Amino acid sequence: MDEELPHVDQLYDYGSAIRKIMYTTNAVKSIHSSFRKVTKKGAFPNENALLKVLYSRVRELEVKWDGGHIRDWAMVMNQLLLNDQIKERVLKYFE
Repeated sequence: MDEELPHVDQLYDYGSAIRKIMYTTNAVKSIHSSFRKVTKKGAFPNENALLKVLYSRVRELEVKWDGGHIRDWAMVMNQLLLNDQIKERVLKYFE
């Protein structure tokens, strides 16, 4: 069975804090829900009008989520830095 699902085994190479971030989709669901709310009431005369509404909503969400945090981020960073395969990629964003 391990041979059939190697990608599942790879998930357990990481600590629990990292795994939780990898499989959590709450942010994606939140954005999708927000898009549905702003688009469900109206008919849009053209595609450009719809894109403007969605862009406006993205900007609102960006302001709302600015300064947000990931739970247990310090633990996640420690686990990432302990993994030799990922460490270099993580550190390049802090230079």
